[in-house]
Amino acid sequence: MSEPMPPAQQPQAPQQSQQPQQSPRDWWFTAHRRFSTIGSALAIMMVFWIGLNILATEALRTLLGTDVPAWAVLLASSGPLYVVAMPLSMLAFTRVPVIRTRQYPMKAGEFIQIFVMCIPVMFLGNMIGNILSAGATDGQATNRINDVILGSDWRVNALFIGLLAPVCEEWIFRKEIISRLRRYGEKTAIIFSALAFALFHMNVFQFFYAFGLGLMFGYVYTRTSRLRYSVAMHMLINLNGSVLAPLVIQQIDPRILDGTVSEAEIMRMAEAGNMGDMGIMMLYGTVMLGLCIAGIVLLITKRKSWEFYLAPEELPAGLKIRTAYANPGVIAYLLLTVMLTGWMLFA
Repeated sequence: MSEPMPPAQQPQAPQQSQQPQQSPRDWWFTAHRRFSTIGSALAIMMVFWIGLNILATEALRTLLGTDVPAWAVLLASSGPLYVVAMPLSMLAFTRVPVIRTRQYPMKAGEFIQIFVMCIPVMFLGNMIGNILSAGATDGQATNRINDVILGSDWRVNALFIGLLAPVCEEWIFRKEIISRLRRYGEKTAIIFSALAFALFHMNVFQFFYAFGLGLMFGYVYTRTSRLRYSVAMHMLINLNGSVLAPLVIQQIDPRILDGTVSEAEIMRMAEAGNMGDMGIMMLYGTVMLGLCIAGIVLLITKRKSWEFYLAPEELPAGLKIRTAYANPGVIAYLLLTVMLTGWMLFA
């Protein structure tokens, strides 16, 4: 990415539009219908996922009462999504043809640079989500995802959140969406994919950093046409948030974290060496701060080297929003996810 690819290595994207094969009106209706089909596929996925999740959760409560283990909660959510909802959505996805592109390897240095750029994007998005959630609910909102993560065994989090989620989510939101919509513009496909990915989380806490990371992952997939790179980045970020960070937090006396200890008692605990392993916490915090600063520097210095190529049926600027979002399928997905997000926030 730091150096432009020579013409022979550029993704297959003819400089001449393929619109002449149809009248302009027919071409636009085809594009409009395809975006609507993708939106419908996502809506179908959400309906089956939420419906089956509710049934599975109620079944667990009937069997186990209110004391449902965190691993069972994750299974009740992930199982219906990965085994039923996502595969069913493919019945609609496959109605939109895939545009074939050449695949390119990503050098280790490029991978590391983009991954480091993801760190400040994640932290900034997380900060915005927390502020808006607190403001909308007068500080009463709680991040249920964090509650589940902190209440689960790290091995369960590693399996469901660190491994399964990145593979399945990147498959749907990068490969299936971008591969089918990039014919109408790389930026259009990346933004559409990132927005769909952010809405999918149904959580204001996660919306903004999911959108930012979706842009980063979408760019990586568009430039390489290989899913492995965005999956790897997604895994590293999820493993950090669901496994590494909770393990670090567990090393600290919980009374210090929840603010129930006075300063005088903290001083006495420090003198007696009873504060937990603060050294690990400080080291982790220092590393993350360093990565965040490095990511900001890279985002600033590398911003002009990001490459986008002309798509076969590039949408004119004035038609992009109307075509991509003002259609029945996408509107249904937007309304469904926004309503569920609001319900999750205020429930």
